[in-house]
Amino acid sequence: MAGNEAQIEALELSFMRAWVAADTKAIKKLVARNAMMMIGARPPQLLDRPSFLASADRGLACTKFAFREVYARVYGKTAWFVAGAELELALGSKVWSGPFLVTGLWRKGAMSGWQLAERSLARLDPDDGIATSVAKLQLWNKS
Repeated sequence: MAGNEAQIEALELSFMRAWVAADTKAIKKLVARNAMMMIGARPPQLLDRPSFLASADRGLACTKFAFREVYARVYGKTAWFVAGAELELALGSKVWSGPFLVTGLWRKGAMSGWQLAERSLARLDPDDGIATSVAKLQLWNKS
């Protein structure tokens, strides 16, 4: 299974690089036809695949990214990717940057291979005390 997790991480890097390059041809290959993107705003906003593809060069550009903590888990023909990331997004003339939680649900099709089916972006809470408090609840983490 570790090979599949590494493959998902590599696909995520390919997706993000294609987004930064506004390479819609590469993005189309990686994103499922019925994919949705959830943007963590108030209220949360959805973009379907056509909207996201169009936005890559006219309104929602990723200009920089760096994954920090990365987790990938494969469950048969689906995989879940979660990463803490530093993102710089251009929303028209507005820059939205900082720490984000990036999630992706990948599906493996018989013909298409792995494709991104769901993407979620949400700014992380700047309160470091939340992470410390949650870490204390982890039964495996006795520090």
